[in-house]
Amino acid sequence: MDQQSASSPPPAFTLVAALLGFFVITLDAVVVNVALPTIGRELGAEMSGLQWVVDSYTMVFAALLLSAGVITDRIGARNAFGLGVAIFMSASVVCGLAPDTLTLILARLLQGAGAAIMMPSSMALIRHAYHDPVKRGRAVAYWAMGGSVAATSGPVVGGLLILLSWRWIFFVNLPVCLLTFALLTRVEPTEKRVTRFDLWGQITAVAAMGLLIFSAIEGGEIGWGRPQVWGSLLLGACAVVAFVIGQRRVRHPMVPPELFRVRNAVIALAVGFTFMMGYFGLPFVMSLYLQQLRGLSPLQTGLSFLPMMLIGLFLTPFSARIVERFGARAVIFSGLVSMVLGLFCMALLADGLPIAGISVLMGLVGLAGPLIAPPIAEVLLGSVPAPLAGTASGAFNTSRQVGGALAVAVFGALLAQPFGFVNGMRVSLLLATVVALLTAWCSLSLRPVSAPA
Repeated sequence: MDQQSASSPPPAFTLVAALLGFFVITLDAVVVNVALPTIGRELGAEMSGLQWVVDSYTMVFAALLLSAGVITDRIGARNAFGLGVAIFMSASVVCGLAPDTLTLILARLLQGAGAAIMMPSSMALIRHAYHDPVKRGRAVAYWAMGGSVAATSGPVVGGLLILLSWRWIFFVNLPVCLLTFALLTRVEPTEKRVTRFDLWGQITAVAAMGLLIFSAIEGGEIGWGRPQVWGSLLLGACAVVAFVIGQRRVRHPMVPPELFRVRNAVIALAVGFTFMMGYFGLPFVMSLYLQQLRGLSPLQTGLSFLPMMLIGLFLTPFSARIVERFGARAVIFSGLVSMVLGLFCMALLADGLPIAGISVLMGLVGLAGPLIAPPIAEVLLGSVPAPLAGTASGAFNTSRQVGGALAVAVFGALLAQPFGFVNGMRVSLLLATVVALLTAWCSLSLRPVSAPA
């Protein structure tokens, strides 16, 4: 008999609220790409400004994910989720009303903070609502579909909304957030737990990400020899060192050093980083290319991404069966090889291909999604001790967001170089190809989950 109390609200309210939360935070990471040229024209933003519009969200999302779990424990999952939705919704209003690029970037920073709080608290709500492991597993699968649908529909939704105004890509969050609040009133209060907060780790993590991304973006815009560029790069490297030393010395680190003694965990972090570098960096580059050099409208650009996105949507439900048939290592390796082929062919051929050909090649990168993302997460969680599962998951999601943020920073810097947009696009995609190829080679060292890590 299910342990859910007869007097408790149906867990479906919790599931739908969590799903909607995951939907909007994923949508806002994707939908903005097709709007970048329009935002640039209307707000007078240069390439660096457009990079910050994307990366301000992703950077804060990545940095605060490491501590968001602690916030969830301290104030309770329902309260944390509500706080995250409130921050996200308020920031979305400011984004939609932004009169200039700076205001938009600052509001995107706030959006990223709300998203970081929503992510772990949504998962905690599901754990609280579903006591039966089988039902909980199905609920998590439905929750994950919220992100898949957002990733798939994001480019097309963005293209449609821009027909009204680019501001509607942010205003569309309001009814979703309001519905989420309405559902949250039917969710039971969740327990609070006193946990330690690694303040030093959080400060150095934000400093490291911010300084490194700043140096990459500004280096492409004003030149790498400027003092503020190489100075921020040096300070960012110092912040990385300070973060690592702090994690070794503090009593309750955000990322315990023992996590890096597990081979599968280290490889999983590398795979997560590389996957998002290609999967997030490619739409950023191609959205600008297709609109600025090929003359496509935002809607046509969004439609060109459909093969890439639909492959992930259709194959993700079968990912577990594919892994059972061929093994996680072979499937992950195949996904990385598919990404290598897609990125390499795009780098060499995209400028001479018709739009349909570009869509097919981007589909190879889309194929990597269901072959990489679910199995590598399963490998990671199956390879670490149970007490480290939450921390490992947070570190994995952080590595993914950092990969996406750095891809936008570095690729945008290359696009802005004097050797031209097309050459910058080729160098960007070739760089992502090399990283994916090296990661594919590393993935061959993954150990079976049943083996001692």
